[in-house]
Amino acid sequence: MSVPNWYSLILLALAAYRVWRLIAEDDILDRPRRYVTRLGTKWQKDGDPLPKGYRLGLAQFITCPWCLGAHSAFAFWLAWIFWPHGTLVVAAPLAISTLVPFASKIAE
Repeated sequence: MSVPNWYSLILLALAAYRVWRLIAEDDILDRPRRYVTRLGTKWQKDGDPLPKGYRLGLAQFITCPWCLGAHSAFAFWLAWIFWPHGTLVVAAPLAISTLVPFASKIAE
């Protein structure tokens, strides 16, 4: 077993963060996230009670960077062990897209 060099490590870490962010917080996956947690599409955040069957534990796992983020990082590391070049090719655009919001803040 080997350890990634610094460049690969940064790419893998940024890609793992981006995957966690997509699953946990980005609006594009809001509907599947609501389906998985059984929140429903009509629930609003303005004081409505949570629906019956809401999966609180799963929702907390999905939105926790220490929980799902660790699993995402582990998945990228395992993929890198078995297919280093291909994993870095997949990780590169995810890592770049992670840095775009920070660059936009600097440009303001």
